[in-house]
Amino acid sequence: MTGLPAAPPPQLPVLTVTLNPALDIAARGGPIVPGVKLRLEDPVRHPGGGGVNVARGVLRLGGRVRAFLALGGGIGRQVAALLEHEGVPLYPFEVPGETRQSLTVHTEDPAEEFRFVLPGPHWPDGLSGFAVARIAGLAEAGWVVLSGSQPPGTPDDLPARLAARLGPRVALAIDISGPPLARLLRGGEGIGRRPALLRLDEVEAAELAGAMPSDPAAMADLGQSLLTRGVAEAVVVAMGAAGSVLVRPGQRLHCLPPSVEVRSKVGAGDSFVAALVLTLARGKAWDEALLMATAAAASAVTSPGTELFVADDLPALVAACRMEVV
Repeated sequence: MTGLPAAPPPQLPVLTVTLNPALDIAARGGPIVPGVKLRLEDPVRHPGGGGVNVARGVLRLGGRVRAFLALGGGIGRQVAALLEHEGVPLYPFEVPGETRQSLTVHTEDPAEEFRFVLPGPHWPDGLSGFAVARIAGLAEAGWVVLSGSQPPGTPDDLPARLAARLGPRVALAIDISGPPLARLLRGGEGIGRRPALLRLDEVEAAELAGAMPSDPAAMADLGQSLLTRGVAEAVVVAMGAAGSVLVRPGQRLHCLPPSVEVRSKVGAGDSFVAALVLTLARGKAWDEALLMATAAAASAVTSPGTELFVADDLPALVAACRMEVV
């Protein structure tokens, strides 16, 4: 028969985890100056947080995904409603207090971007243990993506506890920040098995190395040192407009995106992770996944506010990327 929609590619399950989601608000305004009312225009609201954006990105690429996220109060209900409107299957985990909000303001003269991020609700003792157990119960043999910041009150070793609880049947991708990342980088202490993937942005890489590595080869050396210390099975380090470096056993790759007009950097890292993990979940090789991820991040920075990438842009951007061994 003709006219039937094409079957989606085979894919391993993907579950995203967002412990500190947000209601992301983006708007335009005049120069940011103290002491006066700053009136904003054209506000746009999106569900936010690392894992939330990864789930949205996977869905945008035609993949299948489920989203575990901690939600609280009326703002949490708004985030859930926005995600349900986009068709993201949700597994909400109720927490006390209100889900946080973030505000991104774009000014035109001068052209600048300001990001204001509120803290999430404080988790009481013991709640993180219930969250880890719930996530492990939802996880299937495939990928789990832990992405974004952790809310106040959660232990710094929560990623290690989750990795140990998931065990070898699940590939865990981690893109986190702050003290939990610092603890993980000390050598994977307490982890039953290493995460399958760890992503660092350029700021985190510079903090780890003491200064920004000078070139892709130096960045790959940094990633190699993390592999040697058993932090993860594969490491991706972002280099901003210079692309990303992937290091795994026997493979060191640098992918350089084409030059694009940057409108907003919000969501670029999450777009990268979404495309990378989905491509791997579809059984593709790591070099192909790195190309897709680099293209997704390049598309995301051309989108305004908290928007993600445009899926239709990716084939041309993939073709324009340059891959090299470093």
